[in-house]
Amino acid sequence: MRVAALFSGGKDSTYAIYKTLLEGNSVEYLVTVITHNPDSWMFHRINVEMTRHQADVVGIKQVMVPSMGIKEEEVEDLKNALEGLSGIDGLVSGVIASRYQKSRIEKICNELGLKCIMPLWGMEPERLLREQCALGFEIIVTSVSAEGLDKSWLGRKLDLAAIEELCRLSERFGINICFEGGEGETFVLDCPLFKKKLRVKEAIKKWFGSGGVYEILSLDYVSKV
Repeated sequence: MRVAALFSGGKDSTYAIYKTLLEGNSVEYLVTVITHNPDSWMFHRINVEMTRHQADVVGIKQVMVPSMGIKEEEVEDLKNALEGLSGIDGLVSGVIASRYQKSRIEKICNELGLKCIMPLWGMEPERLLREQCALGFEIIVTSVSAEGLDKSWLGRKLDLAAIEELCRLSERFGINICFEGGEGETFVLDCPLFKKKLRVKEAIKKWFGSGGVYEILSLDYVSKV
């Protein structure tokens, strides 16, 4: 099957693409919505411009979709962009637990006659993170906005030690360790799909009192041994 994939550059959209390719499908496009609204209900905002480097090392054509990020209207922006893509039979999403996002992606797929592919839907968060780690996904945290997640998490790698700590924080504060409740965002620097690794060359941390972002300013390409 020929498909397009929603792509934010984060761990879950990347992993959904990985799993879709393992099933023998062909991912023709990476569809990245660039929203002007940092509080979009549907799409990530931080570092989305840097996803062009990820698309480069994956080797799949990327389609950038501008949007004002207005609730519900941003869904139509995505639909309009998908209508312009030829030869696709399905749409891949990395949604795990958000019924809001799931219902709107399903609606788009129904209206466009596309198969809705959500390989991560309903997965247990800790299992999902451990799978990604075991497969060599190098993931960093790029935003936090939940109790228990302080400035030290910005730019931190989601390794086994971090997963264990997130589990403890989840027990204490009730956060979703996959950040499905808006607790944070991530960026993938390496995974089995990448022909080269990415390395953060320059970045800045911005803290706003109850949350913050890790803004990547530049990246290096690193050959895999």
